[in-house]
Amino acid sequence: MEIFTFENLFTLLMLTLLQAVLGFDNLLYITLESKRVDPAKQAKLRRNGIAMAVIFRIVLLFAVMKMISVLDQSLFKIDAFGIHGDFNFHAVIVLFGGIFIIYTAVKEIMHMLVVDDIGHSDKPKSSYMKALISISVMTSVFSFDSILSAIALTDVFPVMATAIIIGGVLMVWLADRVADFLQKNRMYEVLGLFILFIVGIMLLSEGGHIAHLEFFGNPVTPMSKTTFYFVIAVLVLVDVVQGRYSKKLLVERKHIAKLNQSDSSV
Repeated sequence: MEIFTFENLFTLLMLTLLQAVLGFDNLLYITLESKRVDPAKQAKLRRNGIAMAVIFRIVLLFAVMKMISVLDQSLFKIDAFGIHGDFNFHAVIVLFGGIFIIYTAVKEIMHMLVVDDIGHSDKPKSSYMKALISISVMTSVFSFDSILSAIALTDVFPVMATAIIIGGVLMVWLADRVADFLQKNRMYEVLGLFILFIVGIMLLSEGGHIAHLEFFGNPVTPMSKTTFYFVIAVLVLVDVVQGRYSKKLLVERKHIAKLNQSDSSV
């Protein structure tokens, strides 16, 4: 079979764009997770984590193409206390990823609220190897959607593998820039964690939908990518408006303090 055809090249372009669009949550997780290690090792961690993730994705792609029917086979069912569901391998992986992402986001948010840690916030909170394994595993979980979407577009393995490699290179390039931005604008770390929290909810809704999960007759519906990006846009807008409003209040307080000082001196 000839690989370098116009159809395959066009599919490669579409798959690369797909990797970029679906890779936003992946990129955010990598950036935030890398901040948990020694600053001198963060850039290396991001590069190695993404490299391992690319390798895992290619291996996973090959395995999924060989065992596509196994992913849809039922593992276990739940039918009790108003809860109904039929869980397959795909659903379990996505649900696990959602739970882990929510746990990570909540843990980091709670860490920010601990006053006793103010003087120690820059100390590494995780080992390099632990963070590397977390990045590799979670980026592989995130890749399920893109891999299944790729298989729906083409059955040419070299085309899909090339798109994954290009996507990995783009992620390496963007990860350093996102990390630098968050380092210079620490206030946006909270926004990033809440976006990560929404990513976890999106994965839970998707996993529940795959498992045909119902609570008291109400089926779980997946959060669409359109809804996801709309929520992110709203969060960013709220954060920007709140930041500017806080600056305005600070200026007003300084102005009032100066007036009070002038009155007291008179």
